[in-house]
Amino acid sequence: MTTQPPRPNPTPFTARRLETLAVTAGRPERVVDAPLNPPVVFASTYVGAHDVQAAGLGYGRYGNPTWQALEEALGALEGGRALTFSSGMAAAHAVLELLPLGGVVVIPHNGYLGVAEAVDRRAAKYGGQVRRVNIANTAEVLSAAEGADVVWIESPANPTIDIADLPALGRNLSRRAMFVVDNTFATPLLQRPLESGADIVLHSATKLLSGHSDVLLGALVTRIDQEQPFETLDQIRRSVGAVPGPMEAYLALRGLRTLPLRLAQAQRTAQILAERLVTHRCVHRVWFPGLVSDPGHEVARRTMSGFGSLISIELADAKTADAFIDACLLWVFATSLGGVESTLERRRRWPGELPTVPEGLVRLSVGIEHVEDLWADLAQALDQL
Repeated sequence: MTTQPPRPNPTPFTARRLETLAVTAGRPERVVDAPLNPPVVFASTYVGAHDVQAAGLGYGRYGNPTWQALEEALGALEGGRALTFSSGMAAAHAVLELLPLGGVVVIPHNGYLGVAEAVDRRAAKYGGQVRRVNIANTAEVLSAAEGADVVWIESPANPTIDIADLPALGRNLSRRAMFVVDNTFATPLLQRPLESGADIVLHSATKLLSGHSDVLLGALVTRIDQEQPFETLDQIRRSVGAVPGPMEAYLALRGLRTLPLRLAQAQRTAQILAERLVTHRCVHRVWFPGLVSDPGHEVARRTMSGFGSLISIELADAKTADAFIDACLLWVFATSLGGVESTLERRRRWPGELPTVPEGLVRLSVGIEHVEDLWADLAQALDQL
């Protein structure tokens, strides 16, 4: 039997579009009989070397080929160097470790509750100041940034979908404060904060990046031209053990491959639903940057390549919002977001949620079901109020 000669390794194709990078980045070297996609590697320890510096991975807390493939893909999409963590909150805590004792942090007045509580706890324990701002007001953010150590922006913000002018902030914050952007709601397909001057990009990869409600995972992406803070964040991850499991990293990378399709479908549907929700008698307000009437529309149109898949609506009060949620049959009452299934929840049900969030606010995470089925369910639930 004649053995076929190995095919020459072709010149790597350089993807110019993010939709292609989402599918191709992080793949193994293209050689005969190599797996097309990175396999999951279960290992707590690796064969060592006398020279520790030359030992490579060494130990399971220091690295894993499955994480590294995911980090390569995320880094390519954001245009930086990525580190993955066991959850989005683990990644957020790693960033907080960069703060000096008594540090000053600027955060959104409407933003993810878990981060806000972590910042407040740190300030109470170690001293320091927390300044809350309306991220949609660039002048207010820049004023609060005077003397600050970190400016932490979440855009679009959770749960009121506020939009920050990231390029304007980046231009003005350069060398004044560390600029951190939570890009969970937008993903790098809609905006790349490092290009706007951010120092660190944060993701709860549990959500849109993974996209199937079956993974807990976080990520940080830093600028390629800065060794710091990447090296320090890597050391923090190693020392506290906030590392992702290999199976979680594998599932996140597999989910990332379909992000362009999932996000495109969800965005189209979200636009239609938002336009219909605005006209319903029971809906007092709709937050969605794709609406021309939304305060963030012009900034989102100028700085983002899409309006995202999150909508928030305000109903009369908490009782009305709870009744609406209970009447939904297709939409799932759940606290997370960004999965293929459409979910919704009333955010003020959580103890500690800021009073700037209305009692009757319901956040809708639009999935990939047919738009008419999603609308029929919302409409029948609203009509019962």
